[in-house]
Amino acid sequence: MRLPILAALLCLGAAACQPAAPDVVAVKYAWARLSPVPGRPAALYFTLTGAAAPERLVAIESARVQRIELHESMGGGMHGMSGMRPLAGVDVPVGGSALFQPGGKHAMLFGVDPALKPGAALPLRFRFASGKVTAAEAKTIGAGDAAPAE
Repeated sequence: MRLPILAALLCLGAAACQPAAPDVVAVKYAWARLSPVPGRPAALYFTLTGAAAPERLVAIESARVQRIELHESMGGGMHGMSGMRPLAGVDVPVGGSALFQPGGKHAMLFGVDPALKPGAALPLRFRFASGKVTAAEAKTIGAGDAAPAE
């Protein structure tokens, strides 16, 4: 009789020991592909992992970039050309993620500090509709370099 009670208590204890979801969205695998042409935009890719409450990414800032815009690639446009459209924000669900990767959602970096070279860390601040901010660094790579492994 005691064994089923003990098993039930262990199950309850295991659930209670699960780590709580973080208060802020996590930024993982951030990297930026620098432009081969000085003065042209760079592209930023990353993964956002959901927090304890739903969030909406509304802006990214960096002291080394004049302006950062959220965009999404679109294929199959006129004459088979691909294009992109700006995004006002991106939702990050609880327990889910939002992927920013080549050929999909990404951030365009305009006015990148010309002193920023491949291999340098790019400091970033991700701003959410709730007012929360997550700081992160992106690894920078050259235009022809392979994307870093996750």
